[in-house]
Amino acid sequence: MIFPTLSDAFRLERLQPPRDKVRMVLDTDTYNEIDDQFALVYALLSPQQLSVEAVYAAPFHNSRSESPGDGMQKSYDEILRLLEFLSIAADGFAYRGAESYLGAGREPVDSVAVRNLIDKALASPDDDPLYVVAIGAITNVASALLLAPEIISKIVVVWLAGHALHWGHTREFNLAQDVPAAQVVLDSGVPLVIVPCLGVSSHLLTTLPELRASIGGTSAVGDYLCQIFAEYRPEVFAASSVIWDISTIAWLINAEWVPSELTNSPLLTDQVTWSVDRSRQLVRVASFIHRDPVFRDMFGKIRGLKS
Repeated sequence: MIFPTLSDAFRLERLQPPRDKVRMVLDTDTYNEIDDQFALVYALLSPQQLSVEAVYAAPFHNSRSESPGDGMQKSYDEILRLLEFLSIAADGFAYRGAESYLGAGREPVDSVAVRNLIDKALASPDDDPLYVVAIGAITNVASALLLAPEIISKIVVVWLAGHALHWGHTREFNLAQDVPAAQVVLDSGVPLVIVPCLGVSSHLLTTLPELRASIGGTSAVGDYLCQIFAEYRPEVFAASSVIWDISTIAWLINAEWVPSELTNSPLLTDQVTWSVDRSRQLVRVASFIHRDPVFRDMFGKIRGLKS
C-alpha cells in the first residue's frame, strides 16, 4: 500500500497540541479492563474542549472474551451501557468495529465503524482535522487507512500504545494484540501522537478509596465506575491501579498535563521492540503525565452530574 506523502510543514502543523475545541472519535476496547470506561465518560463530559462525534468498538481477546470478535461485541455492549447512564442516544453514534485482527496479510477488516470513520474523515474541512483517539488494538484505524489512504491528510491519530521508546520491549496489550495493524499505522505517515503506557500513562494511579471519596454517590455513572473498579481490582491494602486510557483525553484537553516531544517515528519490529530510523517522519510522543490535574479535572466533571 502506497500512502500519500505529507509535507514536513503540514505534518508539523498537524502535530501541534490542540489550541481550540477539537472534533474527535473514540476507538475503544471498552470491556477489556476498566480504564476505557473512564476515558469514554471523561471525553463525553468535556464538551467545552471536545466534540465527540462517534464511538467505535475495537476487538480484543483475553480472559474477558472468547475471541477478538466477542471482545468487540462486549465492548460495544459496554459502550451502550455507558451512553445510557449519560442519556446519550447510541443510534448514529456507537458503531461495531472489526471482528478479527488485521493479521500478517495486512488485509483490512471492514466494518460499519471503519466506514463511518472514513466518511467522517473525508468530510472534514482541510483546516479542521478529525482526531482519532485509539485506546485499544488499532485494527479499525489501520483498516480505514488501508481502504482509504487519502484520509491521512484529514486526521490526527492519538494512540495509547506500547511503552516508552527507551523501554527494552513494547509488548503492551493494545499494540501486541495486532502488531501488523500497528506497523501499518506507524508506517503510513499519518500524523500520529503516541502516548506510551509504562513510563508515561503508568503515572495515572488511583485507588478504590479515592474513587469512592471522589465520585461515589455523585451520579449513576460515578457509582458504576466505582463498581467495576471494585469488581476488577478488589481492594488490597496499600495497592493502586492505573487508569491508562484517560491520558489521551487529557492530552487533548490540556497538553501541558501531558508533556510530549517531536521525534522520528519508531520502527516496530516483528519481535515487538522499538527500533530507530532517523530518516522516518516526525511523530509526537508523550514523555510524562502530571497525574493530579488530570484526575482533578475528570473527577470534577463526574461530580458535576446530577443523576
